[in-house]
Amino acid sequence: MGFGGISIWQLLIVLAIVLLIFGTKRLKNMGSDVGGAVKGFKKAMKDGEAAANPEKLEKADEESVIEGEATKEKEKS
Repeated sequence: MGFGGISIWQLLIVLAIVLLIFGTKRLKNMGSDVGGAVKGFKKAMKDGEAAANPEKLEKADEESVIEGEATKEKEKS
């Protein structure tokens, strides 16, 4: 038994059908969009907590700068 009565074979069949319908490129784009949305949500949550506590605001700003520098380094490679 798998998840809630769904076997692993049924999940694989559904995955194959989704791949045939959308294609790998489109699924990759949707995955990156979802990842960006989750990242934005986490950042908004940190900013909201930091606004409630000014000491955390400075820490959140430092983390944003560090993440921005890491992103620039990845783009250069």
